[in-house]
Amino acid sequence: MKIIMEGVAEAFRLIFSLDEEVFEVVGLSLRVSLLSLLIAGVLGIPAGIFIAGHRFRGKRLLMRLIYTLMGMPPVLCGLLVYIALMRRGPLGSLRLNYTVTAMIIVQTLLIFPIITGLTVSAARDRQGKIRRLARTLGADRRQTMQLLLFEMRFGLITAVITGFSRGISEVGAVMIVGGNIDGKTRTMTTYISQLKGMGEFERAVAVGIILLIISFTVNTILCYLQKDPGEELRGGHAGGI
Repeated sequence: MKIIMEGVAEAFRLIFSLDEEVFEVVGLSLRVSLLSLLIAGVLGIPAGIFIAGHRFRGKRLLMRLIYTLMGMPPVLCGLLVYIALMRRGPLGSLRLNYTVTAMIIVQTLLIFPIITGLTVSAARDRQGKIRRLARTLGADRRQTMQLLLFEMRFGLITAVITGFSRGISEVGAVMIVGGNIDGKTRTMTTYISQLKGMGEFERAVAVGIILLIISFTVNTILCYLQKDPGEELRGGHAGGI
């Protein structure tokens, strides 16, 4: 318990003293996770909507594969990416191992099936009704897609939150392909692992607390975007009554 309390105190000291090493690690962690989330979202949301709205041979098998990949062990994903990028691998000529780009690739591969699978779940039951409503209103394809995304916004933001949480908390995969190089590929999770190995438990707890604060802040922003504007109005009317 003493270590935890000292870790809390150390976390606030690091934040308010603007510790250069910690802020460098925080900045890299956010850059990798947010870029991975953006790429996975741009690819995964359209893929999920397409899969949910079309019938084709092998769809059930594809969905089983996606759901399986949603729970893929990160160290396995990291190992596969490392092998693909190693000098003797198929992409070895790119020389991407132990770079930030490799870390973004592996996090994108971990986040993509999560966003795709949750988008399919969000779109499966509502897409048909929404498209029929759009046709009734005379909407074109662009307007139909806008209506579909708006009506699915709660499920989509849930998918984004889940994907971000997977990315920002990842350690095994980014350790394998990034190498935890000081000043280059060290993220908050790999830094915590290193500090634990060095016996600096208070600082490790402190960095962990900062990681939780960042995750809480980002998730709060995303949850705010998820809130139904009419809910606040309905709550206000209920209070008035």
